[in-house]
Amino acid sequence: MRERMRGFKELIGVEEALEKLRNAITRRITDSERVSLLSAIGRICGEDLHAPQDYPPYDRSAVDGYAVIAEDTFGASPMNPIKLKVIAKLEAGAEVSELPEIRRGESVEISTGAPIPRGATAVIPVEDVEKVGGGIEIRGQVYPGQNISRRGEDFKLGEIILRKGELIRPWHIGVAASFGITELTVLRRPKVAILSTGDELAEMGEEPGAGHIYNSTKPMLASALSVLGCDIIDLGISRDDVNKISEKIAEGVRKGDLVIVTGGTSIGVRDLVPEAISKIGEVIVHGLAIRPGKPAGFGVVGEKPVFMLSGFPVAALIQFRVLVTPAIEYLLGCKFDPCPRVRGRLTRRVASPPGIRSFVRVRVLRTASGELVVEPLRLTGSGMLSTLTRGNGLLIVPEELEGYEEGDDVEVELLSPIIESEVNKR
Repeated sequence: MRERMRGFKELIGVEEALEKLRNAITRRITDSERVSLLSAIGRICGEDLHAPQDYPPYDRSAVDGYAVIAEDTFGASPMNPIKLKVIAKLEAGAEVSELPEIRRGESVEISTGAPIPRGATAVIPVEDVEKVGGGIEIRGQVYPGQNISRRGEDFKLGEIILRKGELIRPWHIGVAASFGITELTVLRRPKVAILSTGDELAEMGEEPGAGHIYNSTKPMLASALSVLGCDIIDLGISRDDVNKISEKIAEGVRKGDLVIVTGGTSIGVRDLVPEAISKIGEVIVHGLAIRPGKPAGFGVVGEKPVFMLSGFPVAALIQFRVLVTPAIEYLLGCKFDPCPRVRGRLTRRVASPPGIRSFVRVRVLRTASGELVVEPLRLTGSGMLSTLTRGNGLLIVPEELEGYEEGDDVEVELLSPIIESEVNKR
């Protein structure tokens, strides 16, 4: 008969746990694949990408106007216009090898992006020019190089334009497209196996029996993993049996890069996951100094990390942010985009146990006066999904503080947009 423990022997701080996690992850994802340019968005770059040529590939106009020899404009003003002859017109896409050449007293009408004609040293904007007969009058002056984008100004031949390990964002796609690149090398997607434990759980689509509940935590975590670009391996639900849990974890280790187990992670009679991991591997951390989510932990099986997360959805989501997201970053050698942060006035006191990092669900609202206020939601209840759907942010209380007082100016991680007050909506 298993005896129930009376609390964790030790709670490990977040930073110490992450250091242990970094040391435990010895296998990195290094294999890559070629994908189409548009399919690369959100993936991790698998190799340094170098500029195949200078960009822009030639000197070009930065404005609509007239290409001139800068010295011809010196002294020009609305009261003292200078006349120049117009000898040609250039549009973007003009053939570079067939550009006209200008001499003193001449100009070429030019569009933004068009190549600079030979002999020209500046471009005067169209708003500083007035057409007169077959020529123009310049009513302002420009200096050499003004309004010209030089060849290689953006990127030089051979310059790194996208680094290995970078998260590929829309602007990276734009840069690659500007060089005519149609494919990128990306790291393969991490494969994450998810196992739920608990005799009380029913899968989606099943008819739950008396005393059963639908498994909401696994779909939530699978969605969070999908956002991070992972492929999901669903290991189903294991009943509360140590050997069966161990078998499922071993299957996940064979198929995936890491394994997540939800439920059965605390210290009760039916919390069997730590024991199941110990049968086939090693538990490294069990008991994290966070709230909610204290029963979190991880171990290693077959050189792959296995995470123990709560069966309660809110606690599991916090544990996922604290442990699993960094683990995937370590595996890929990348950094995901951080959550945006805002500051606001706290509407009531928030307490936190000393030495514990607390994650408080909050609502961030903009009042009619434009002030941002932070309203704490339910402070307990790691299974209360409503605190996430009704809120839009997390207030993180660091370990060295025992909370915040009403009226304090606090920083919040936004999970969704700021809520406009009803007064603002009218």
